[in-house]
Amino acid sequence: MYPQVSFRSQLHKAVVCLMFAAAATNAQVDPGVRTGSPAAGGKIAGLTVKESKFFDTGLDEFEEVASVTGSVSGTEEGLGPRFNLDSCAGCHKFPSVGGSSPTHNPQVDVGPPSQVNLLVGLGLIKPDGPVREIRFNQSNDGGVHDLFTIVGLPGTPAGCNASALPQPTFSGNLANIIFRIPTPVFGAGLIEAISDATIAANELPSQFKTDRGIGGHTNRNGNDGTITRFGWKAQNKSLAIFAGEAYNVEQGITNDLFPDERGEGGVQDPAICRPIPAGQDHTNYDLTQPQTVPGNVISFANFMRFLAPPTPVTSYGSVTAASINRGRDNFAAVGCAACHLPSMQTGNHDTGALANKTANLYSDLLVHNMGSGLADGVSQGNANGSEFRTAPLWGLGQRIFFLHDGRTSDLLQAITEHSSGVSEANTVITNFNSLPTGDRQDILNFLRSL
Repeated sequence: MYPQVSFRSQLHKAVVCLMFAAAATNAQVDPGVRTGSPAAGGKIAGLTVKESKFFDTGLDEFEEVASVTGSVSGTEEGLGPRFNLDSCAGCHKFPSVGGSSPTHNPQVDVGPPSQVNLLVGLGLIKPDGPVREIRFNQSNDGGVHDLFTIVGLPGTPAGCNASALPQPTFSGNLANIIFRIPTPVFGAGLIEAISDATIAANELPSQFKTDRGIGGHTNRNGNDGTITRFGWKAQNKSLAIFAGEAYNVEQGITNDLFPDERGEGGVQDPAICRPIPAGQDHTNYDLTQPQTVPGNVISFANFMRFLAPPTPVTSYGSVTAASINRGRDNFAAVGCAACHLPSMQTGNHDTGALANKTANLYSDLLVHNMGSGLADGVSQGNANGSEFRTAPLWGLGQRIFFLHDGRTSDLLQAITEHSSGVSEANTVITNFNSLPTGDRQDILNFLRSL
């Protein structure tokens, strides 16, 4: 019995090795999601005792699951009336809290069954992911249309029915729909601590970038002109604004930064469907324990601000350090590193753990024209419908879904999708495709090491 099991195990390993060897010889392949312990999710090194406590409180709030009615104590805000999911950690879950979409889409478990069935039937969400946000493109309104309403959930007020609170008309707008998936927030405090001047310096042309057709520009706040940097189009200025908007848009919870209820098409939903008044999340003026005074939005921001960046590996599985190092060199040589800048320095900061540090984010935090293939037709700030922020690549080794809409889990496809129309990446992708198969494989191996 035991020799037979051992033989089968050895045979399986031999077949896998032969398949990998054949693939390496004939065509490059995505090594797949790196297994092992999550390489991120803890607090950043160097926090003070008090900062660590604020991180822990923020993590608790980030993981809190909202219900329709909230809790008796008032510490849990009321979900809805329109929402995409019931917790921050539900979206930012893999490979640990703060990451991106998990393999199984929690939206199919959280939404009212009849609404889930409609969305699954239309192909708008799937049980095997990713977590999705739906927007209608700019020719319609460019805004987020939440997947679900609270109708049918426990605690929904009597009289709040599908007539009073209809689900958006997704079936009549299929041609207008675009998707967004959650961005990982690992190392977000380091990104916030990079100075505007450091980011703006990346706009300067160089012969290397010019030869490859690469430009790029900052996205900026329309009022004070400062650089925005969070979100798929770098549309949000700070972690507090990023958190406040997401709380309101994704969970339907009003807060100090976004105090107004959202209604479909900008129309207020019936009051009967809002059992908790606006301003559900707010500063807790009557509390005295320091970590409980700020509202959830600030707690979310503290968690993200103090969240450590992902840690790359030097080898994994059958991928050697030599392959990773060759891949790193080829990644730079073909031009990928012109936008996916390996590192940037933070500036002065009142948190010592974030001040004057090297952030190995693999992004220039600029927005670039990615061509017609990736264009979503939505403008945000001064990023137009075909422009996106250079996605930070740290943590990519343990990421399941790629690109702004999660259209693929294949890293190689994600790379090739960068080339279309007048994309700034066209020459770089041509360079990549011109490499020998082994060199392309080394780049994929390197990226999965991050």
